[in-house]
Amino acid sequence: MDASELYDPEFRKLIKSKKQTVIIPVGSLEQHGAHLPITTDSDIVTEIASRLGKKCGFIVFPTISYGVSQEHDPFFNVSLEGNTLWNIIGDIDRSVVKNKLKSVIILNGHHGNALSLKLAERKTILQRPARMRKIRFYSYWHFMKHEFDHAGFVETSMMLAISDKVKMKRAKKGLITKGLSEKEIQRINKLSTQQGGFPKVAKNGVWGDPTGATKKDGKKFLAEIVRNLAKECQS
Repeated sequence: MDASELYDPEFRKLIKSKKQTVIIPVGSLEQHGAHLPITTDSDIVTEIASRLGKKCGFIVFPTISYGVSQEHDPFFNVSLEGNTLWNIIGDIDRSVVKNKLKSVIILNGHHGNALSLKLAERKTILQRPARMRKIRFYSYWHFMKHEFDHAGFVETSMMLAISDKVKMKRAKKGLITKGLSEKEIQRINKLSTQQGGFPKVAKNGVWGDPTGATKKDGKKFLAEIVRNLAKECQS
């Protein structure tokens, strides 16, 4: 159920009559190469949250569409500081708990948010009463087998499945780690998460190869993620 379908009197009655789970998607506003819109992370995580909500009967709140993205400097990004994001999550969580919504899922759609959301997880669990500590944090790519990327095959395929904004004629191969040593991959991973580090390892802003992306693969990835997330959320 989407929050846009809810009205105050009915919603308060619904909360009283049934234990509800709320999904809060978190995305970003940042470059995704020349072929994907800057809203890509938010677009994908919003779609996954919507499908998960319908599958499990959860309520989906509006997406937090800004994330921690300084690693993309000087490529375009509108970024929050890490402590700003976890404070936003903490404030939202206090408010939903006040409104008797005990079960909350924070669904992350951007790798750069991970550390901040880890801190937010600790903070929100501690601030909740012991009987109400049912808040879960997930990054959706942990629920798929294929290696993840940034504006590469996976993200481009999923965007093809949900959006008409993909410009495949502009798609170009970016950083490919296949064949590199484990030590070199670790070095690249570490560098890419530092402020301004991503362009140093992925010159065109792409991690992976989007040129072979298809709508069919995107549908498959989305179905796999939602299926595995639903199992986890209902376990």
